[in-house]
Amino acid sequence: MPSKSYSKKIVKQLESIANKRARVVIRHILKRGFVTTEELEKKYGYNHPPRAARDVREAGIPLETFRVKSSDGRSIAAYRFGDLSKVRRGKLQGRVAFPKKLKDELYLHQDGKCAICSGKFESRYLQIDHRIPYLVAGDKPDSAWIVDVFMLLCGSCNRAKSWSCEHCPNGLRDKIPQVCSQCYWASPMNYVHVALREIRRADITWNEEEVQAYERLKKAAQDNQAAIPEFVKNILARTIDSHN
Repeated sequence: MPSKSYSKKIVKQLESIANKRARVVIRHILKRGFVTTEELEKKYGYNHPPRAARDVREAGIPLETFRVKSSDGRSIAAYRFGDLSKVRRGKLQGRVAFPKKLKDELYLHQDGKCAICSGKFESRYLQIDHRIPYLVAGDKPDSAWIVDVFMLLCGSCNRAKSWSCEHCPNGLRDKIPQVCSQCYWASPMNYVHVALREIRRADITWNEEEVQAYERLKKAAQDNQAAIPEFVKNILARTIDSHN
């Protein structure tokens, strides 16, 4: 599919983006008209293609998601520019860099644990994340990097949150911060929905000395011919009922 023509002014704005992943997406779309998740993964080496598309959106560039066929015939996502008259010029440079002091404070505040799964990690394995997605609330200049606005997530939980937020109607359309603030991904200890769905969840990680307990749980679940999540829920239900 050939690329459409863009004005020099728009091209200059698009090429002013400093974020590396965003620049890769933008340049490919400028040349080819769109880019697929398959191309982002296989050609450019991005294991989580939606994160690259999100970088473009966070820089203020509208992107549309649509479906195409992959090289093996599967239905996959692809991205093209949306209405470029809606470029948010004040965000063209994207996020500002997080100061190391913020990560140190968050690490201490969270006792070195991921805010979602409570797994304990070295600081280098945790990533700073906005509690309310950047796409919804952006960065407030006067936030002074307060820890209540951010949290540390492990890579796995950060990817899960990204996927969930990118498919949430509020993130895609309405962008109401108050709605996000009531979501599991913003406040896992006190929430009313998960990406606007009536869901309750508990992410659990067994660390190091706890692994033996997990192996016993796994064997017990297998003996009962049950998946581990189903087995855990049954145990919890029986325990709660007995206490009541």
